[in-house]
Formats: sequence, structure tokens, C-alpha cells
Amino acid sequence: MVSFVLARKAYLQNRQYRTGHAIRMAGSVIIGMIYISLWARIGNGKPLGEYGLNGMVSYIAFNQSCIWLLITTFGLGLEEAVRTGQIALDLLRPLNLFVHMVSREAGRTVYFFLYCCIPIYTVYALFIPIRQPERPETWLWTAIALIGTAYISICISYMIGITALWTTESRFLHYLHHALNTLLSGFLIPVEWMPSWLQAVSRCSPYPFLQYHPTRIYMEMEDPHMLIGSIGWSAGLTAVCYLLTRIVRNKVEVQGG
Repeated sequence: MVSFVLARKAYLQNRQYRTGHAIRMAGSVIIGMIYISLWARIGNGKPLGEYGLNGMVSYIAFNQSCIWLLITTFGLGLEEAVRTGQIALDLLRPLNLFVHMVSREAGRTVYFFLYCCIPIYTVYALFIPIRQPERPETWLWTAIALIGTAYISICISYMIGITALWTTESRFLHYLHHALNTLLSGFLIPVEWMPSWLQAVSRCSPYPFLQYHPTRIYMEMEDPHMLIGSIGWSAGLTAVCYLLTRIVRNKVEVQGG
């Protein structure tokens, strides 16, 4: 119940900034159109593997539609909490710090899904001939994959934010995570088109489960059994987050407050 209340409050808080988010959503649509135009130019007259030109357009459009599920608060706000001393109060709450932060960020993610992801996808579906799933159950598997996308992203952001207890500055890790996600998640090009060594690095990380696998499941190019990997990474990252939270309780270095 407490988690639901936190999520709801975060959702309602973000609804107050719908105009600003609408502007950013429009920018996201335009950026996606640029990526799509580039691939349309590159793929003109070329087979583009199993995707084909229409497949690559659909691949980029779906990835761009879901990009907002990956955009989290800097370190879930933990860095700021350390600087102000709020972290001491957060750790005293009866609710586990990890659960508290995830619940709050979940409400924000739901807001972005409803007010950014769905509108962007709708624009692309109306104006670009992107692929639609042929089997109704594909929508269910895609939804589950996207939940995994959002949760894994939140866990990584929590792990980044909690390092502020040791470094007092964790934003560089956030930017590093963003760079790795752009490179390894298959956002711009499918993982199988990367150099073999980079493919190996990508497949040993959780990044393909953020965009590559959900998109291929949506395009019905992969079986739902790939969700096992998403579930496995979610479970593993959850365990790490709980472990870090337990360690933090024994080490709190407050810079202010």
C-alpha cells in the first residue's frame, strides 16, 4: 500500500509538467524521424539482412517510442539526498530504501509511458508504415518485456545513485551508463550487426534487454523465451540493490543538512 501511494504521488507530480513533457515528446518524435530518414537513405536498394528497409524503419521507430522508459531521475535522487542529508531520514523510514526509491520512480515511469511512449508510437503508426504484430499475444509479451526494460533501468539508476555514499558525485556514472546503453542496447543498430567482440560485450550485459530484445519480440523476430533473460537480470540486479542498501545502512556519510 505504501509503495502504491508513493508511485501515485510521483505520477501526479509529473502530471503538473505536461506542457514541458509534451515539448520534449515532440523533440523525441523529430529525432526519431531523423534516425528513420537516415536509415531510409542508407537502406535504399540494400537488403538489410532479415529486417529489410521497412523492418529497420519499424525497429528504429519502436526503439524511439520506448526510449522514455529508460529515462530515470539522476541516480533516483540519491545523490541529492546525500548532499542535503535527506538520506539519513530516508534510511530511518520503516520502508526499505530500495523499495521506497523504486516505488517513487515507478510512478514517474508510468506517467512517461502514458504521456510520452504511447503518443510517440501513435504518431509513428499513423504517419510511417511500421510493422504491427500479427499475433495478439505478441502485445502481451511486448508489454512484459517493456516492464523488464523499465525495471532494469531503475535498478541500474539506483546502483549509480547509491555510489554517492562513497563518491559524493555519481553523475559521471549516469552519463557512462547512458553512453553504454546507446552503444550496447541495439538502440541505433541491431546487436548482430556489431563487431563480434562488441556483440560479446553486449550479450554479457543487461543492455540488450533494454531495447534490442523487446523490439525484436514486438516485431515477432524472437520467441518470448528471451524474457527469461530479462527476468534473470531483474532478479540479479534486485539482489545487488538490496545488498548495497544493507551495506549503506552501516555507512552513511552526510555532506550537509
